[in-house]
Amino acid sequence: MRISMKNKLPVMFLIFWITTTAVLAGAPVQPGDRIAIVGNTFADQLRIHGYLETLLLQYTADKPVSIRNLGWGGDMLTARDRPTNFPSEEETLTAHRTDVIIACFGLGESFAGEERIAAFKSDLQAFIASHAGKKYNGKSEVRLVLVSPIAYEDLGDITPAKEKRNRELAAYTRAMGEVASDAHVPFVDLYTPSLYLMNDPTGPNLTTNGIHLNRYGYWAMGKSFFDQLTVSNQMHGHEPWRLAIDAEAATASARGVKISEVETSDTAVIFMVTETSTPSLPPPTDQPLPPQMQFNRDTLRVERLKPGMYQLAVDDQRVASATAEVWAAGVPIDSSPAHHAAEKLRAAINDKNLQFTYSWKALNQVHIVGERRTSPSGKELPREVIESSELANQRDSTLHRAIELKARRWRISRIEK
Repeated sequence: MRISMKNKLPVMFLIFWITTTAVLAGAPVQPGDRIAIVGNTFADQLRIHGYLETLLLQYTADKPVSIRNLGWGGDMLTARDRPTNFPSEEETLTAHRTDVIIACFGLGESFAGEERIAAFKSDLQAFIASHAGKKYNGKSEVRLVLVSPIAYEDLGDITPAKEKRNRELAAYTRAMGEVASDAHVPFVDLYTPSLYLMNDPTGPNLTTNGIHLNRYGYWAMGKSFFDQLTVSNQMHGHEPWRLAIDAEAATASARGVKISEVETSDTAVIFMVTETSTPSLPPPTDQPLPPQMQFNRDTLRVERLKPGMYQLAVDDQRVASATAEVWAAGVPIDSSPAHHAAEKLRAAINDKNLQFTYSWKALNQVHIVGERRTSPSGKELPREVIESSELANQRDSTLHRAIELKARRWRISRIEK
């Protein structure tokens, strides 16, 4: 069940809003930054999906960022309990030499209702003050970024009080923006773009239960998150690949790649594609996507093919098939060798995050303060914590090597249906 399309924001307004918000916020993430993510379940689950981190790493490849996710399911500004005998948050921020803290709060706090807005703002101010003047990197004051909660998705009977919850979430988002503005702290509003996507009847649900994003939700929101963190930086922002071929004239145009050596015949079009930017991450769904999400996919358009069915192969690997008519309109390209490499990078990022999790979270408290603390596994835990942290550092240092742009041979061949 979806909210009516009559509530949908105009596309151009959304694009303007995303750009303006990030520019006003100062777009704090810079190449080479050492970043820590703190906050609630939304923050915690970023580490197992990896879409935001992959985007940031792809577009700082020459001077890569380094990210540690300290998110904890259920965290709120004033409720952040931690297990005993593990490194504290401040110790971890210092060990990572943190330049930037991205703080995701507001969802848990919003359940207190609009009457607790003033208290929430006071807690946010205290959070900002707690990091004021801290030099976790040993040289400069840490920079903060505040991130709003997402909207509440309409999933029918399992998501009651939808209008009330979104009023509250909108109010807490506004409050967070006000505190950020007063403190001159960058602010990322994920409430507005998530509500926009939830209002569109096209595409999969974004959440599992109205408040927690699923894999598709993290893919969809990762792009908005990335744009707001980087749009006014000197970094090259990500734009999807756009390839266009005229099969009769043997001419081509492109964005994100360079096309050369175009050869055409009655049954095939062959050309070289030199990758000048990394590919877009494939959507984790086969369902139709909303127009703005479809626009973010890499696309190849081939005009004036003779009627028939055609298959695209990249370096002899099958990628996509469609009729000449569909190719003329444009076909999403999500499974080329470059796209497989991007997914491999995301998997490596998720593995690095898992190793860090072992050094940061107690997965079984009984080994720390319970009956197994004197067992062989309990006695080994301190050493394993240190080793897991070292493994995370080792994996982190090699992630940028996974980004390799190549020249590849693309071939569109006529096939039998």
